[in-house]
Amino acid sequence: MTDLAEDRWAIQDVMQRYAAGVDERDLDLYRSCFADDVEVVGFGDEPTYGGDAWTAFVRQALEAYNETQHMLSPVYATIEGDIAEARTDVQALHYMKAQPGAILTLWATYLTRMQRDGAGGWKIVRHELVRRGTQISPPPA
Repeated sequence: MTDLAEDRWAIQDVMQRYAAGVDERDLDLYRSCFADDVEVVGFGDEPTYGGDAWTAFVRQALEAYNETQHMLSPVYATIEGDIAEARTDVQALHYMKAQPGAILTLWATYLTRMQRDGAGGWKIVRHELVRRGTQISPPPA
């Protein structure tokens, strides 16, 4: 495999760990995807700065849901040296605690900048949510 192919697999793996970490509530795994000084935009009114602050934000947000499932497209990435710009489409299901049986569905795109870390892996240094649509399906009657 070429270095470029290995980088593409590694970048894809970061996004899969991202989804698995949040859906399994393994926030240590989730946190491992982010650089310490990450910038996250589009998830709230203001950007969030820092991997620990972002993970705390997500931990609190997850309290509204019984379960989640983030289904990701393959990652489209351009790689130049130690920087990658990635685009990942997502459909995320959120099973709402306040309305048992109701599901919030989010359609969105993640625009993610990653940087090679000192160990040769990749970390997210900027992560943006671009919302495409949402829908709440009522609980079954």
